[in-house]
Amino acid sequence: MHNAVHDMLQKYACRTSDDYRNALKEIIQEIALLGLYRGGFFDRAAFYGGTALRIFYGLNRFSEDLDFSLLEPDPGFTVAAYQKPLQDELASFGFTVEVTPKEKQMASPVESAFIKTGTRMNLIKIGLQPDLVQGVMENELLKVKIEVDTDPPPGAEFEVKYHLNPIPFHVRVCTLPVLFAGKLHALLCRNWGGGRVKGRDLYDYVWYVSREAAVDLGHLQARLKQTGHLPPESVLDFERLKQMLHGKFSLIDFTQAKQDVLPFIPDPEVTDLWSKNFFTGITADKLRTVN
Repeated sequence: MHNAVHDMLQKYACRTSDDYRNALKEIIQEIALLGLYRGGFFDRAAFYGGTALRIFYGLNRFSEDLDFSLLEPDPGFTVAAYQKPLQDELASFGFTVEVTPKEKQMASPVESAFIKTGTRMNLIKIGLQPDLVQGVMENELLKVKIEVDTDPPPGAEFEVKYHLNPIPFHVRVCTLPVLFAGKLHALLCRNWGGGRVKGRDLYDYVWYVSREAAVDLGHLQARLKQTGHLPPESVLDFERLKQMLHGKFSLIDFTQAKQDVLPFIPDPEVTDLWSKNFFTGITADKLRTVN
């Protein structure tokens, strides 16, 4: 095991194979960010989404994907240009991975790729105990999805943050109010097809509100208009936002929402109060905006 990887692993209290899986995925995510930094990616893009929130703002749940937004719209952008920096960086820390751009089935401004590697062999590399290795299938793949929004809505703000592992480097990150706007857009507009409610959206919402984070209302308005969830001539004010959220909370199956988020959080009891009344209550009392 590379010394830096060994040091990164120490922040996790791994006991089960799932603990090691989560730790391995996050270590690969952090090294991937370093590879993107070396490839000049953050001159053109900013880190976004739940993994950005976990790594740079302390969200206490695991996140699966690496989400980014270009600083300016660029329909010609391709994530394939960063395959080699990603693979080379991960290889330098002992991980043999394949970076595979995703072929689009329909027109979309989102460019995607997957970092793929064998779960079992890498768990062994980072020290999974022999008795736990037996429960990991030989053909199990660890996947980290990369998504880049090539047509970002206007009004986003960014800041440069420094990360120290596996070595010091910097990442351009969306500000917390912009990240909150993105989360509210997902919460309001995500298509929960087949009854699968994404409880992670609700968990993150509670996290933002409990830390008195303010949402960038202007950026949220731009996002809603871009996706057709708000008419072009409309103005999103604070009262309208609260009404939209209350309407959404009235439609949610909170049992399903809890089941979705439990594998990603350390303490299931934090979801005990989840209900329509709980979410409408904290929205009325705690939600605030920067504009």
